[in-house]
Amino acid sequence: MGFLKSLFGKKTKKEDGPISQKQIELVQNSFALVAPIAEQAAGIFYNKLFELDPSLKPLFTSDISEQGKKLMSMLAAAVNGLNNLTTLVPVVQDLGKRHVSYHVEEKHYDTVGEALLFTLKAGLGDEWTEDVEEAWTTVYVVLATTMKEAAATVEVVE
Repeated sequence: MGFLKSLFGKKTKKEDGPISQKQIELVQNSFALVAPIAEQAAGIFYNKLFELDPSLKPLFTSDISEQGKKLMSMLAAAVNGLNNLTTLVPVVQDLGKRHVSYHVEEKHYDTVGEALLFTLKAGLGDEWTEDVEEAWTTVYVVLATTMKEAAATVEVVE
């Protein structure tokens, strides 16, 4: 897997901070194309996630279609919040902390990222370009890193 590890070697423009304005626009515009098919996109995502790592399936104890709605809602909030990282970061940190209680491990973030990019590529078809892929990859790495760092601060009581 290790696809995220290979990303850190990629050169990207950092003119506006960790995510450039162009990348924000690409992510927001491409997500607007996926939003109308949110239910199908969520289905593609979870099918791919469980294909990549079947051991993740037991972590999802609620109705997967309801979970899909939560996923797409959170993605929409994150995408819309990219213009204001100061507000978005605490929300993403809280999400990372909450995921500890769901037994999410650091290694799961790579699998989720791979499933997300697969889903976006499938949903966007010809609109999935190298620039869109790079933008989504950058955004995912920033958000996943924020979640993992926050999760690492949580003391697990067994």
